[in-house]
Amino acid sequence: MQGSLITGTNFVAVDNVSKCFGSTIALDNVSLEIGAGEIVGLIGPNGAGKSTLLKAMMGLMKFSGRLSVFGQNPMSDRKKLLSKMSYIADVASLPGWMRVEELLRFVADTHTKFDIARAKQLLNDTPIPLSAKIEALSKGMKTRLHLSVILAINTDFLVLDEPTLGLDVLVRRDFQDRLIEDYFNQQRSILITTHQIDEIESILTRVLFIKDGRITLDINKSDLKTKYLKLLSTTNVVFADPSIKPVYQRQLPNHTELIFENVDKALLAEYGEVVSPSLEDLFVATNS
Repeated sequence: MQGSLITGTNFVAVDNVSKCFGSTIALDNVSLEIGAGEIVGLIGPNGAGKSTLLKAMMGLMKFSGRLSVFGQNPMSDRKKLLSKMSYIADVASLPGWMRVEELLRFVADTHTKFDIARAKQLLNDTPIPLSAKIEALSKGMKTRLHLSVILAINTDFLVLDEPTLGLDVLVRRDFQDRLIEDYFNQQRSILITTHQIDEIESILTRVLFIKDGRITLDINKSDLKTKYLKLLSTTNVVFADPSIKPVYQRQLPNHTELIFENVDKALLAEYGEVVSPSLEDLFVATNS
């Protein structure tokens, strides 16, 4: 069943959504909500269910459970839904026979919320000439063109599926800055899927980990520093209280890394250096 939910201020409401392809479970009773003013990272390895969940949100795939986007049923109200959200697939599909300026005019003629002047402004900061044929562009330039077009569409919810594939580090950083400066605000939200955690960690406000079709962690990034700690120790760590146990432990040549959940920092400090774990640390810890 794909019924509508009463979402209040939520842009997205997912309630026990599942999807199977034959005997393979792609989504397994996934539930989550996304509200205004969030940059959410949906993080997981290839095959974890990220793209399947996005396709369900876009009304591109049937599923079991309930899901609504802006209070709309994505299967039956897709036109209304798409007027409020933009989507970039993991593989840019652009008409190679068109020139860049022709593409911009085409999008302007077909999407009422596309700002062609804004798209040209975004492209001014790239090496992509308006006269270039799309098929002559490199993979990275095609990705930048696609991103410029999408960012010039004035919608409230932006969905990015592996958006920085094919981009070098400088272009990726520029893209992230533009997301913050030109798109994100307290009324708009962004959902980004990736398996490259380090590429988006700095811009997220919330983290969702997904593995084997299940959400394994859903937490505001601001809460990570108080909930999880990483201990770097060169000694054998043994606590008098047996209930204090790491959720993950890793032996390295010169020290041991131990990650703890809801443990007082003062209890760990006497055993070594206590730092905040990275998202990569937490993903491994919560999915091992």
